[in-house]
Amino acid sequence: MTMLQTLKGFRDFLPPEAAARQWLRGEMIKIFERWGYEPLETPTLESYDLFKGEIGEDEKLFYKFKDLGDREVMLRYDQTVPTCRVVGQYANDITFPFRRYQIQSNFRAEKPQAGRYREFVQADIDIFGVASPIADAEAIAVSLDLYKSLGFKQAVAIINNRDLMKDIPYEAIVAIDKLKKIGEEAVLANMVSKGIPQSKAEEYFNKVKNIQPDETINTIFDYLKNAGFPSDWYRFEPTLARSFSYSQGPIWEIIVPEYSSGSVGGGERYDGLVERITGKKIPATGIAFGFDRTLEAAQQLGLVPAFQTKTKVLVTVFSAELLDKSIELSTKLRKAGGGVELYPDDRIKLEKQLKYASQKGIPYVAILGPEEIAKNRVTVKNMSTGEQKCLPASELISFFS
Repeated sequence: MTMLQTLKGFRDFLPPEAAARQWLRGEMIKIFERWGYEPLETPTLESYDLFKGEIGEDEKLFYKFKDLGDREVMLRYDQTVPTCRVVGQYANDITFPFRRYQIQSNFRAEKPQAGRYREFVQADIDIFGVASPIADAEAIAVSLDLYKSLGFKQAVAIINNRDLMKDIPYEAIVAIDKLKKIGEEAVLANMVSKGIPQSKAEEYFNKVKNIQPDETINTIFDYLKNAGFPSDWYRFEPTLARSFSYSQGPIWEIIVPEYSSGSVGGGERYDGLVERITGKKIPATGIAFGFDRTLEAAQQLGLVPAFQTKTKVLVTVFSAELLDKSIELSTKLRKAGGGVELYPDDRIKLEKQLKYASQKGIPYVAILGPEEIAKNRVTVKNMSTGEQKCLPASELISFFS
């Protein structure tokens, strides 16, 4: 017998949760398009060669395998690398600067735990073709505008510049990036475990802690100030490192102070990644938002609206002989723009149809029996109050509009 459950790290979303996710997706798209970003979608399956050597030590999380053509392929790990491919492949068809947003599932062989799933949605925005830190500043501004528009009291962009860590080896950067999770002693121990001498580990760590904002950071801060964001919505953080091997230039994470489960998004510049993948010098910067974390934070803070069925009225079927009349009525109501369900079984008693409407939260029920048909009227029942009205069929459409 088949096990009735999902694989570990994968989830189903029943209608209430799916509706909440659709709401967030819609709100994100509104904000992204308000800033001039355009939609992009890429395949779920990509060549393993595309991602190979581009992510860093997290390559161990790749879902890779050989397909039926004996080709090495993998499920999309992130959306940045595939978008670099798109930009290179269609460079002659794209107008630069190219602003894109993408909201799709990614796949990582994580150890399943709270907030960590093997399939998860990310929402990305990126700007291609601009080397100026103004592009980085815009991506950060869109990030803050998103959380402001969703109703959060405060979101904070924590910002650094990976170019200020040029003399720090990648292994040390990865360790320092874990500072908030594991603490200073564990960061130093992590470096030593990777072959970095203790004295060097301390030197690297102290050097990073004493990094000061440069002209690039100040340009970003000026942009955010002029864009109207309060000064406590962004700050410099010297120990922010970002562990992706392709991160360069400005790097940032977005946190919501009222939400304690970690950052809700992270971004960076990645000009070098684009050049390695495409062979073209196309500057790029952008951010990936954690869709699940953003939704969870919004739900915890009461920002997600209560969802009810879109159906305004259930048209019942009084009997098999009157089914055609119920079909005609539901069709007229649907054409008028209302959300209409026709009960899909002419063998079910009216009482059970009313119970269905109640369980689904459908506000009105239309009853079309022999008496109503003889008088060219329809009985409408308000499921909240129990009140019933017998209306002329001609008035019914305006009643629901």
